[in-house]
Amino acid sequence: MNTTVSEFILLGLSQKPSVQTFLFLIFLAVYITTWLGNLTIILVVSFVPQFHTPMYFFLANLAVIDISDSTVTSIKMLWDLSSHTNTISFNWCIAQVFFFHFTGGTVVFFLVVMVVDRYIAIYKPLQYLLIMHPGVCVGLVAGAWLGGFAHSIVQVAFILQLPFCGPNILDNFYCDVPQLIKLACADIYITELLMVSNSGFLLTLIFCVLLVSYSVILIKIRTHVTEGKHKALSTCAAQIIVMSLIFIPGMFIYDRPFQVFPGDKIVSVCYTFITPMLNPMIFTLRNREMKDTIRKLVRKMLSFLMKESK
Repeated sequence: MNTTVSEFILLGLSQKPSVQTFLFLIFLAVYITTWLGNLTIILVVSFVPQFHTPMYFFLANLAVIDISDSTVTSIKMLWDLSSHTNTISFNWCIAQVFFFHFTGGTVVFFLVVMVVDRYIAIYKPLQYLLIMHPGVCVGLVAGAWLGGFAHSIVQVAFILQLPFCGPNILDNFYCDVPQLIKLACADIYITELLMVSNSGFLLTLIFCVLLVSYSVILIKIRTHVTEGKHKALSTCAAQIIVMSLIFIPGMFIYDRPFQVFPGDKIVSVCYTFITPMLNPMIFTLRNREMKDTIRKLVRKMLSFLMKESK
């Protein structure tokens, strides 16, 4: 690799200081909401015994991934908006690509884990807890993280083979593969195809498999399940919504040759900021047990604070 570029310039969402300040306040509120929502799920699942089940264990781990995924891009973006700077060093840029695809790949594989969990719960209800014992659950979570790690290593390995010797302006608010490889001083056709197959094709394949899997599960619920049918349908519906929020923007970005489209930044905002914020809301709003437990905990906390203030 022959690289002379030491830093990249991120154009971000706007170059106007007044707009940047406004965007900073908006995205700071989104980031804080993401932390609060996902952290609430993690704490509830960790400390309330009734949620010590495989499904909620996976939900808490998804919340951890959502926080991690959002943090990879949010911290740098918020810093740039508040300080009105727009540069990132070459090494930090590569690191951001690695962690972005690490967490992004992990959440994709983790959604496969969650559909496997629902499939066993619906088709093998009597053996569910025997099959999905703690060792299996931990192994599936570790497998999702390893899958994300392997995907990310491949992405970064392709980038590090490219020479960067001239242009250094990235038309985005974070470093990612589509914009980055366009700056390489080499023929990127083969690299582009390899990266599209590693990201876009993989996303599309897994999305289709998950759609078929959820269709099979929903048919089973509607035709054979009697007890707890509404809860089972609600759980699957929430997972399908979350799956769509993750996969559809990802396929829009990575499922085509890396060309710049006007809507790319908006889709990136949805994927990196909005989806991690909405995921806990979707799961809690569609889960009566979780909603009731959170309400009780909030009431207890408010009651405690009021007593302490007196």
